[in-house]
Amino acid sequence: MAWDWQVFCKDTIDGEIVPGCFGTGGAYTYLNWMMSAWGWTVSVSLCALAIALIAGSLIGIMRTLPDNPWLVRFGNAWVELFRNVPLLVQIFLWYHVVPALFPVARGLPPFLLVVVALGLFTSARIAEQVRSGIQALPKGQRYAGMAMGFTTPQYYRYVILPMAYRIILPPLTSESMNIFKNSSVAFAVSIAELTQFYLQAGEETSRNMEIYIGVVILYAFSALVINRIMAYIEKKSRVPGFVAAGGTGGH
Repeated sequence: MAWDWQVFCKDTIDGEIVPGCFGTGGAYTYLNWMMSAWGWTVSVSLCALAIALIAGSLIGIMRTLPDNPWLVRFGNAWVELFRNVPLLVQIFLWYHVVPALFPVARGLPPFLLVVVALGLFTSARIAEQVRSGIQALPKGQRYAGMAMGFTTPQYYRYVILPMAYRIILPPLTSESMNIFKNSSVAFAVSIAELTQFYLQAGEETSRNMEIYIGVVILYAFSALVINRIMAYIEKKSRVPGFVAAGGTGGH
């Protein structure tokens, strides 16, 4: 099979080669289309990641509160619900069921519904990581905060969470990369992201392999960038000599 990488330089309307591959003067190439689809993928992923971090942190904290059993039960139910229902099913629930039950949601754009579905799905996984990070800390840190007169919100904010987030940065890196890959299910509700581009452009051009490789490269590049950013954050925030499980450490 002969490769035809010039497919990305072809105009999406007449199929003619556009010099420079990026369309100008009204021309719109498949490379333009792929870059636009990548922008939608990045937008969905970053917005969903923001929701996942906020909701997941709150739920994870709820599950470790010693004197609030109802909040612990609510947090456990949240994790079990969103972790055990497939992501694609959750997207269809938000896209088809929620607007039917709540008329106010009928005017919401599909982009927002997908972001919420993906964010809440990922929040359950982050909540489990936050809970594990908090429970990995030596109990003496909690008691020290209480001895200093901190309220529960204060010792979580100033003592527990700064250390817990350092512990869970590696799994958070993995979840941040996964959310880019999971964003591919947005094609199911016609979001113009990379997977949707691959399906449509591959059908139009009959150059599925070239289109597929281009899409894979952008997914891999996005994941690599997230990995490097999180690795930099982990390096800068590392506490020298801290050992999570034992509570003792040395340089």
